[in-house]
Amino acid sequence: MGTLTSEPVHKIFTFFLNLIPRPLLIRISYWVRPIMAWYYRGSTYEDPIDGKTYRTFLPYGYIKVRKNVLAPGTLSLERHRLFWLYLKNETPFFSKRIRVLHFAPEQAFLKRFKKLTTIDYTTTDLNSPIADVKADICDLPFADNSFDFIICNHVLEHIPDDTKAMKELYRVLAPNGMAIMQVPYEKERETTFEDNSITHPKERAAIFGQYDHVRVYGMDYFSKLSSAGFEMEAVDYTSKFTSEEIERYRLPKGELIPVGRKSL
Repeated sequence: MGTLTSEPVHKIFTFFLNLIPRPLLIRISYWVRPIMAWYYRGSTYEDPIDGKTYRTFLPYGYIKVRKNVLAPGTLSLERHRLFWLYLKNETPFFSKRIRVLHFAPEQAFLKRFKKLTTIDYTTTDLNSPIADVKADICDLPFADNSFDFIICNHVLEHIPDDTKAMKELYRVLAPNGMAIMQVPYEKERETTFEDNSITHPKERAAIFGQYDHVRVYGMDYFSKLSSAGFEMEAVDYTSKFTSEEIERYRLPKGELIPVGRKSL
């Protein structure tokens, strides 16, 4: 069987990712996913989220297509699998009764989290068709200190006023609570770059990496979160794994997980 790694297929992936609005992509993926999981079954790579193995993962990307990164069964990317392993192994998420707020819920996690009886689970987003509460992250309809655990991954790069959004995340997080706030960032970039005059989708994709991104984060992202009130930790969780495990799970080696806490 051939694999989806040829240049023509990369172009097809890029075309549809840029053409179809994200809410519609989410709906379409529900019926495409089982077919892809069956077709790519194998034993070389493993998705730790569902435990299934595949002969290869799919390519993914808007401008620069990354090969062998999208797990067919859960549609998880490298960052999703890294987040899952950290959540499972290093946090009380699956064992403690907590109130959870999940922004722009990913398909890889949504049904699994909803089945957990130990968490009070709320999902929110302004546009996602699978979120419970339609809300603006800069003006959340939740009281102060409402949640013990916040998941806000690959959201802030879409938000024009990310400082206001960060302050809202901190406001609704309860004392002693934890927030995981992954974003795409560039390790070699010290300072975050944004330019509000760049509005055309193609320009944004070329400069920011995706048509609906409004900035490229640098390493000052962690200090920006600290300025909003969070006690930040940049966790290099892939350092816990062997090179063989990193390759089998297809993890983003060296990517730092932004873990924020709110003190009493």
